[in-house]
Amino acid sequence: MQQTWLRWSSACCALAFFAACSSSPDKPKPAPLPAVSGEMVVKKVWTNAIGPVTTPLRASVHAGRVAVASTQGQVVLLDAATGKDIWRVKLSDAIQAGVGGDGQRFAVVTGRNELVTIEDGKVIWRYALTALTLTPPLVAGGRVFVLNADRSVTALDGATGQKLWMQQRAGEPLVLNQAGLLMPFGDTLLVGWGGRLAALNPMTGSVRWETLLANSRGTNEVERLVDLVAGVDRLGNTVCARAFQSTVACIDASRGSSLWTRSAQGHEGLAGDDQRVFGAESDSKVIAWQRENGQVAWTQTALRFRGLSAPLVLERSLVLGDDDGVLHFLARQDGKLLQRIGTDGSAIVGRPVLADETLVVVTRTGGVFGYRPE
Repeated sequence: MQQTWLRWSSACCALAFFAACSSSPDKPKPAPLPAVSGEMVVKKVWTNAIGPVTTPLRASVHAGRVAVASTQGQVVLLDAATGKDIWRVKLSDAIQAGVGGDGQRFAVVTGRNELVTIEDGKVIWRYALTALTLTPPLVAGGRVFVLNADRSVTALDGATGQKLWMQQRAGEPLVLNQAGLLMPFGDTLLVGWGGRLAALNPMTGSVRWETLLANSRGTNEVERLVDLVAGVDRLGNTVCARAFQSTVACIDASRGSSLWTRSAQGHEGLAGDDQRVFGAESDSKVIAWQRENGQVAWTQTALRFRGLSAPLVLERSLVLGDDDGVLHFLARQDGKLLQRIGTDGSAIVGRPVLADETLVVVTRTGGVFGYRPE
């Protein structure tokens, strides 16, 4: 089920936000937990805690370190091997979006639309944004890039916070209450603008190319919503992305040319290997598409309506979290259910991440868990 609501950006324009609703009283009942083969053994090796996560926050991996944040203002850099804090910062404001980082500098956006950049556990600068931000900042090439809900992209100097440029694309007033697409690709910045994927020059903000991944459809704002969501799969020059409740598509990002597009009704990102692209639909049906042509390789329906996260490819498995804090391990080859592990009973937020050999997940109540396959 889905819902809309109104919020105000700091630019004083009314924006409507749209999200998948996990608490609706008439949401379909989750499928009973299915039997698993037990062919995969996964061991919990550590736990940590950061406080509740109720805003679009995502873990950020840098070699053997993981940066995480809580809505209440905690920003923590963890050692993925031990789960111990490398540093921890408590901001005075709630955090709305993050974490972005390059291993040296890390950035989040507060509920007051302030970009905050941290280095060695200390805040080094702040910058007031002009609109609400739901996408983690991108820290790359000595710069910090921000994608705002008004579809503007801002670039700032990573050391000083000086504004370098801003580029904006007009679009529908309705935007997703979740992270959008913002990622590096070689010397190019890839940005999701509505149903289009755009390549920007990171030095100037000029547009190099745009490719349509999904068309607006319908007669009202909800039906026309086609924003690209965070969680992109990349293999070489091929980038595969999801447009909210519309399509899954792969493009050649070196030229901006479409390779294939398939209808798909999901709202979480994708993952892939050299043969397939994986994703969960909004009803928690898991689908594997052939990377070469987009044909469906397999479908797993045993986890229907469990509120699955974006997937992570881990060895021969595919890992997805659910709304009950359960991690599900599926075989990449055919979708067979290999294993499942419970966390703390609250929803897995963001996608699971892999740091060196440690699988790291964060839950809604702020639990951070580290696992290793055996």
